[in-house]
Amino acid sequence: MERKLVLEDGHVFYGIGFGSMEEKLAEIVFNTSMVGYQEILSDPSYCDQMVCMSYPLIGNYGLTDEDYESKGVFMSGFIVREYNDIPSNFRYTRTLSEVMEENHVVGIAEVDTRQIVRILREHGSMKALICDKDLPMDVCMEKIREYRYPKNQVSKVSSKKIWYSRTSNPLYTVVAVDCGVKLNIIRKLNAYGCNVIVVPFNTSKETIMRYKPDGLFLSNGPGDPENVKEIISLIQEMKGILPILGICLGHQMIGLAYGAKTYKMKFGHRGGNHPVKNLETDKVEITSQNHSYAIDIHSLKGTGLRLTHVNLLDQEAEGIVDEENAVIAVQYHPESAAGPEDSEYIFHRFITNMAKKKKENAYAKKN
Repeated sequence: MERKLVLEDGHVFYGIGFGSMEEKLAEIVFNTSMVGYQEILSDPSYCDQMVCMSYPLIGNYGLTDEDYESKGVFMSGFIVREYNDIPSNFRYTRTLSEVMEENHVVGIAEVDTRQIVRILREHGSMKALICDKDLPMDVCMEKIREYRYPKNQVSKVSSKKIWYSRTSNPLYTVVAVDCGVKLNIIRKLNAYGCNVIVVPFNTSKETIMRYKPDGLFLSNGPGDPENVKEIISLIQEMKGILPILGICLGHQMIGLAYGAKTYKMKFGHRGGNHPVKNLETDKVEITSQNHSYAIDIHSLKGTGLRLTHVNLLDQEAEGIVDEENAVIAVQYHPESAAGPEDSEYIFHRFITNMAKKKKENAYAKKN
């Protein structure tokens, strides 16, 4: 079925629809990853966004039951150059189009994704509409003008109830605040000997402390970090009480809780090969990223946070630490299932902080 993609700046691209044939309006962004479209589809951080894939062939290895990054699909749309509906991977259980249709995700193929990415890099992320090819342009542009970016994405993707992910012979208990947490982060914490208790984004300090956790994890998620005031307040209450690890949105919320500022980037970082310099080791790590917002690096002065990592492409803040209160955070994804593993040591550092705190508490109790 022929469809069209209309951008906020008036550009129009005609192509072939796949997935859901609904009409969808959302923010359009791009991702430069060569693999991992299932992880992208199921990453809650893409809530209310359409993703244009710069790699030309999508769908060729299907989807597998084990590789989802969340229990739901919150993305609005996929834009690809060539869609393959006959996967050749022996592990695949369903096609990408089938899962998109079931979850109301629209798709358009056979469009010039290189041109779309160039437009977004030059003019920034913008509103976009995928619709029937015959919808008049004046109607399309009116719909785009009237669309307002939502502000409640975290409440939309966060779990509504507390759930558990246990491991054999656990050494630590971690409470993970779910802003749209990726399942591979939970798997990594389990692999490091942590029982993980996943709680909704608006869970109180009192409820969290009932579980007697050894550490607090703040997850990735969609939208503007300034809208998640519940977690910013929680961080201010919890720092110094438990070791804290924040990833992506968690990194931004930690910055805000300490008094730093955040801003929306022109087109964000989304891909599996972003070079990040570790200022502590002077080494460069290749990282997986997905975010629209970042911490203003100049606003860190006087907050008590020290910059630990910086992006080599645009000098954006990629990591922060408060050693005194055992708070660490990174903007990128050290757990990435479909990307580099240069930064897995971040989890080890969090474990070390929990072990140290546990030892201090045991000593204080004994004496």
